[in-house]
Amino acid sequence: MGRIVVGVDGSASSVKALHWAVRQAALTGDTVEAAIGWEYPASAWATMAPGIPPELDPEELAGQILDETLESALGKEGAAAVDRQVVGGHAAQALLDRAEGAVLLVVGDRGYSGFKAALLGSVSLHVTQHATVPVVVVRGE
Repeated sequence: MGRIVVGVDGSASSVKALHWAVRQAALTGDTVEAAIGWEYPASAWATMAPGIPPELDPEELAGQILDETLESALGKEGAAAVDRQVVGGHAAQALLDRAEGAVLLVVGDRGYSGFKAALLGSVSLHVTQHATVPVVVVRGE
């Protein structure tokens, strides 16, 4: 029995990837680990934007996004069967790190950032180029 890692950021594409990973795990007997990466926002000084609110906790926010996405997509029972990992760092690197030793890494073709005309988002492109395990990119609409 192995471990399937799936990147989940709350986007529609990541929900499709989550469903794909859960179905694959049901076929193979593997476990599913949903992972989300988080980073502190870019410096407000460099962008001349208002400062980062002191109450902002990006790790907590990422965990909430992951929990809400899992419950919304899979229901309480389905979400309870998925291991959750909130990892500090850029999303692509967080997924690559979590995928070490996994049987498969599953990502959506794009998350919330990037250009609409691109075939792949930056995270999915990066993990397909650098993963040490097989990668499945689940296409969106």
